Amino acid sequence: MSEIRTKEVDDLLHVLATLDDEDTVFALLEDLLTIREIRETSQRLAVAQLLSAGKSYAAIEEATGASATTIARVSKCLSYGSSGYAAALEVLGA
Repeated sequence: MSEIRTKEVDDLLHVLATLDDEDTVFALLEDLLTIREIRETSQRLAVAQLLSAGKSYAAIEEATGASATTIARVSKCLSYGSSGYAAALEVLGA
């Protein structure tokens, strides 16, 4: 288990897994994160969708405004990560 997986993290995971209303989840994200963090996190998911669709880094950078570094980081997670992006893409039907 990762050293970041603490009781507090588990509590957050439980809350996120239990909430089933998008507006309530959004309200929680607004309270927990900065606007910039919400945008950056959303951008990474968009990058994952485009990478999964086979788009080039240049096309992804143009479509999302993400840096090459961010795109590479997401690509690495898609290939070698914990399958979190894969689960998210499945939820989105991507």
